[in-house]
Parts: sequence; structure tokens; C-alpha cells
Amino acid sequence: MKFMIVGKGNAETEAGVLPDPAYVEAMVEYNESLAKAGVLLAAEGLHPSSKGARIAYRGGRPTVLDGPFTESKELIAGFWIIQVRSREEAVEWALRLPVPPGCPDGVALELWEVFDVADLPQSSLSPETAARQQAVRESLERDSGT
Repeated sequence: MKFMIVGKGNAETEAGVLPDPAYVEAMVEYNESLAKAGVLLAAEGLHPSSKGARIAYRGGRPTVLDGPFTESKELIAGFWIIQVRSREEAVEWALRLPVPPGCPDGVALELWEVFDVADLPQSSLSPETAARQQAVRESLERDSGT
């Protein structure tokens, strides 16, 4: 099972304030522990939303909106993708994340199970679509060395 741990953004991350070096060290140690356990697939921090874009649809037509985005409660500052045996194991790993210094009450991490095409009933895919998706997955695995 794959899960994404989402680190929420705040005013400091949106301002591009870099974390304290001691916190960065704690985060590197956390990432190393995930890697040593063989569960880490990806771990990335994100630039402020001012460097991003949002694509909104109206009437089926896309419109590109440049950041920054005003709803800071919806922003994320970083993420991890882990592969574990259960939701409980994913929660255990998320609980080990270092708490940012000065973290205000109410700041949350989110844990989302990653939806995989393998989760779909086989009857919902044509054989051609299933084969194409499998080829994409195999290509990604070759490219990532997993």
C-alpha cells in the first residue's frame, strides 16, 4: 500500500522562509530512517505557491491561474510517498515526523492512501487499457530502479 504524507504550508513556508538548520537535520534523519526501512519512495519540499500555478476548469475549459494562492489552509509545503503494509504502519511513520519548531496548535499533517489502477475492478478496464497501464508502471519502475 502506498501513502502520501502531506506537510501543510503556512505563512512562513509561503514567504519562502527556510527552516532552522537543526530542523533540517532532524528531517534528514527521518528521511534516512524511512530509506533504511525500505519504505521511502519520494520525499520533497515545495517552493511557495507564488512559484506555482493552478489550472481551473469552467465549462470543461482550462484556465491557468498563477500563484500565490490565497487559501493558505489548502497549501502544502512538502510530501513523502511511502510504501507500507497497512494504514496503521503509515500512521506510525507519520507520527515519527519531527515537529517544526514553534509549530502552532492545530497545524496538521495529512495521510492519504495513494489510489492505484490496480485498485480498480478488472472489469472496469478494457484489456488494452490494463495492458497500457501495466506498461506505464513497468517503465516507471525501470526508470526509478525499483
